[in-house]
Amino acid sequence: MTSAPPPELNPTPAAPLWSAPPPRGRRGGTVFAVIGIVLAGLVGLLVLAYLGLALGVSTLVIGTLLALVPLGVVLLAVRWIDRWEPEPRWALWFAFLWGAAVAVAIALVVDLGVQLAMAFAQPGGSPDEALQAVVQAPLVEELAKGLGVLLIFAFSRSHFDGPVDGLVYAATAAAGFAFTENILYFGQALAEGGASELGATFVLRGIFSPFAHVLFTACIGIAIGIGASRGGGPGVIGWFLLGLTGAVLLHALWNGSLAFADDAIGLYFTVQVPIFVGALLVTVYLRRQEARITRTRLAEYGAAGWFSPAEVEMLATPAGRRQAKAWARAQTPPRTALMRRLIRDATHLAFTRQRMVTARDGRRGAVDEHALLEAVAADRAALLR
Repeated sequence: MTSAPPPELNPTPAAPLWSAPPPRGRRGGTVFAVIGIVLAGLVGLLVLAYLGLALGVSTLVIGTLLALVPLGVVLLAVRWIDRWEPEPRWALWFAFLWGAAVAVAIALVVDLGVQLAMAFAQPGGSPDEALQAVVQAPLVEELAKGLGVLLIFAFSRSHFDGPVDGLVYAATAAAGFAFTENILYFGQALAEGGASELGATFVLRGIFSPFAHVLFTACIGIAIGIGASRGGGPGVIGWFLLGLTGAVLLHALWNGSLAFADDAIGLYFTVQVPIFVGALLVTVYLRRQEARITRTRLAEYGAAGWFSPAEVEMLATPAGRRQAKAWARAQTPPRTALMRRLIRDATHLAFTRQRMVTARDGRRGAVDEHALLEAVAADRAALLR
């Protein structure tokens, strides 16, 4: 027998905050998603073929299996960051494929171009490895990864609300890039130095620094997100360049510490670990900002009668969400998926309202608001049945 619905659910919402609702809802990015994922996938096949030729199939398989370990750790962290207002799966897939394939291909092409230019300018010479590590790699790799985040903003503006969204997309692109790069490094270590060299490389890249690329590219994602929260438009390019500068400097510091430091381990714990802790604190702060925005905007809908005060508490606080999901699991049959959908739609509604209040959405905001209010009403009705 099904237990009674929680008192937080308000079955009779008042009139909406919008007027003359437009006919279409939130759909941004569909065409971009299809084209982008297909093209990135094709580039990925070319990169895979290159790795197979460079490393051999067996070495490629071993490197890939080992690279999945730090990738899994990073993606779990990204999922934790993205839990409050999850981004669409297609956007995350595009970000990952861009990092794992397109950004890697750009870096490889530039590196090949530099080597050819050096060979032409100075026959028999070779590029300065330290210069490549501290200047070329940070500049080229961060620009390549950051362009993917910028494309998501440009073609799917309605899914890019602020710094946390930018952080999630940047971290996902960086995770993809690090995954492919780790395959290459692990494979080269195995081919050149055997199991001992592979073990040392895995400890360095897979245990000590799985979040290195995420830390660098996060500067770009957060900067674009700040630009998005302040109105978007051409000004986002300035924020992108500011974030790119931070990403390049962090990347150069990291690579320089490995290339030039006499005590790389000491530098790791005195410089790089504090940077990671600082990034973690910033992430926690940004997530709390998301919760505050959700609560403020849903309270406005509550004042119009769409949500009761208890329901705002349920949808806009971590404790309230846990209690709501626990109630949904206890129903017969369980209604966990319905409750999650209500929470997701209400959160999207709050951030749509935020864009409208800060004058970042015109007619499109009204379209999204209408669709999401209808979705919230349908979610509530399904839970009450």
